[in-house]
Amino acid sequence: MLKDVAISSQDVVTQNRLKGYWTFREGMASGDENAERTNRVLRISQLDALELNKALEQLVWSQFTQCFHGFKPGLLARFEPEVKAFLWLFLWRFTIYSKNATVGQSVLNIQYQNDLSPNLSYQPPSRNQKLWYAVCTIGGKWLEERCYDLFRNRHIASFRKAKQCMNLVVGLLKLGGLINFLIFLQRGKFATLTERLLGIHSVFHKPQSVREVGFEYMNRELLWHGFAEFLIFLLPLINVQKLRAKLSSWCVPLTGAPGSNSTLATSGRQCSLCGEWPTMPHTIGCEHVFCYYCVKSSFLFDMSFTCPKCGTEVHSLQPLKSGIEMAEVSVP
Repeated sequence: MLKDVAISSQDVVTQNRLKGYWTFREGMASGDENAERTNRVLRISQLDALELNKALEQLVWSQFTQCFHGFKPGLLARFEPEVKAFLWLFLWRFTIYSKNATVGQSVLNIQYQNDLSPNLSYQPPSRNQKLWYAVCTIGGKWLEERCYDLFRNRHIASFRKAKQCMNLVVGLLKLGGLINFLIFLQRGKFATLTERLLGIHSVFHKPQSVREVGFEYMNRELLWHGFAEFLIFLLPLINVQKLRAKLSSWCVPLTGAPGSNSTLATSGRQCSLCGEWPTMPHTIGCEHVFCYYCVKSSFLFDMSFTCPKCGTEVHSLQPLKSGIEMAEVSVP
């Protein structure tokens, strides 16, 4: 009886140990999965790195061509593919070959990892993978551009066949790149066909910390941008000049009879639109004076133009009398 109790107690202890062991393994596995999810590079980050690389290449090439701005035109046209290949090879030497990352990846804290290595820890791409990366990217671009220049003005039958074969190969590579991009959008790994063929993918150079997003700030930004877009849409529809004339006609009472010489003499010292001494003074049927160009441009812009001082509509655009302009208006 005592033996049976001892055996049963040992079985219970063994079962508890096994349960604890499997719980620990499951916790470690879930922790590894969570770490992999947090350290996984986002698709948008990988695409941004590619766009940054393209922008850098364009910037380097534009700066390089400006060095030959004062030389004979077309000096680099003959050797342009070779010069480009040399520049990209120079960039490859000091980026991927030495730092395991392109310039765009370095900006975004990303680098390449050898996906073919059995080790779970980080393994940089091997030397052969880096060399083949240069052959596929730099050599491929050089070969495509040089073959295009070679076959462009050739009409021999042999060159036609070679051109057709070259176009077929380029088309198949483009198709493979499209298929790879669709797979990348689904799985988030191997952004380019070259990365998939060589077995290298993007990982973070340093562990990423979980960022806390302040939704209050984002809500304020969204509301402000929405309000700004609404104002940009609404303001062109408002006739500010007409609104100002209405407000001034309500606030300022009308004094004096329109068309009187004394009123014209006092109000003719400045244009009612620009506030300067009126050039070629004209009236629109009220006691106020305008520059000809001010009132004409305002009337052409808005056919329902009214005087900003009193709100009178334009009946007729008439020049100011010369006697009033030269004698009465100049009286201090």
